Amino acid sequence: MNLAYLTTVYPSVSHTFIRREILGLEGRGHTIQRCSIRRPDNCVDKLDLDEEEKTFYCLEQSVIRLLIDTLHMFILSPIRWLNTFFMLLRFNKQSDRGLIRHLAYLVEACVLYKEIRKKEIKHIHTHFGTNSTTVALAIKKLGGVSYSFTVHGPDEFDAPIGLSLNEKIIEAEFVVAISNYGAAQLKRWVPFEYWKKIIVVGCTVDDEFLGDESSPLPKQKSERKIVCVARLSAQKGIFILLEALKILKDKNIILNLVLAGDGELRSIIEEQLKDLGLTKQVKITGWIDGKQVKKYLSESNALVLPSFAEGLPVVIMEAFALKKPVITTWIAGIPELVEHGHNGWLISPNSSGALVNALIELINMPSERLCEMGKAGFESVKNTHSVSSEVPKLEKALSNVIGRKYTCAE
Repeated sequence: MNLAYLTTVYPSVSHTFIRREILGLEGRGHTIQRCSIRRPDNCVDKLDLDEEEKTFYCLEQSVIRLLIDTLHMFILSPIRWLNTFFMLLRFNKQSDRGLIRHLAYLVEACVLYKEIRKKEIKHIHTHFGTNSTTVALAIKKLGGVSYSFTVHGPDEFDAPIGLSLNEKIIEAEFVVAISNYGAAQLKRWVPFEYWKKIIVVGCTVDDEFLGDESSPLPKQKSERKIVCVARLSAQKGIFILLEALKILKDKNIILNLVLAGDGELRSIIEEQLKDLGLTKQVKITGWIDGKQVKKYLSESNALVLPSFAEGLPVVIMEAFALKKPVITTWIAGIPELVEHGHNGWLISPNSSGALVNALIELINMPSERLCEMGKAGFESVKNTHSVSSEVPKLEKALSNVIGRKYTCAE
């Protein structure tokens, strides 16, 4: 197969699953053209830096090229161009993203259409049902290049009307949900006849994390240490975690935390740490690469992720691959992987009390039992989120589309 992958920003420190998927397909003999609207500004992983070199960045083209490609597309097919233009105007009316951004989507689609046609690409796969999928739909309207997309949530589920999600699903060849929960949410927005387009393919963990099944279980550290790998944003529930640590401290229970990540709330979190007297217990790493994430997870007793909104976090898969139990919230697709009392703890979101209780259970649990939970997590992720189990599912869906298009072309 010869196809393009399109995302808004690629590669991204929090989207390593896209890289794994691309490399998994290439490892099976397919050719993937990486396309991105913008270049990332926080690449720290060597593998991401390698991917950056392979990626075509739409908005890094000269203004002259942007204008020429847009004008050329209008001259080549004025009716298609105008239909695409009016579609984007219609999308703008039900969106809060503004007219300028929707006009930009048209320019981006014209530039990317020319680029992928030059490489004889007949199909685009995108991740996230947001900007990049809008551009992919515009490319289809401009020149007939088909597309499919993967929905992760929660953004798509928060604003399905504003994102014109129903039309994107209807126009797509197929749509990937990363969990059954996600598939159910998508089916809410389209007629029954389109449900067959929606398939479930899990995100994957690569060999760097999954390792050898026969490797010994990691020893649980005598030091009380947990790690939270997350963007420092409102939806991750970081402040609930800090409240829980403060409650434990007042009970003379000291638990050290590594916040592995960065984000818009970092300065506020740092102030909160001072106010709660937790600066000596909590370390914020900033953006780190996959090897560092693996290091912090390996050194911890458990991953803690008290999120308010999610799809199905890949970091949970990574923790399980390292045989670490997880404390997280009973939301979205998480219960499809985390089983309460078996491989981790599921708690209500926004409840520092429930989190405190889970953390106390973690602290008091014998090392042997924690190892059992970690092994159970490993088995769960190996069976449902390995490259060998999931990439073939996507490959089959893509092959059906691309094979059909080349057959029709002949």
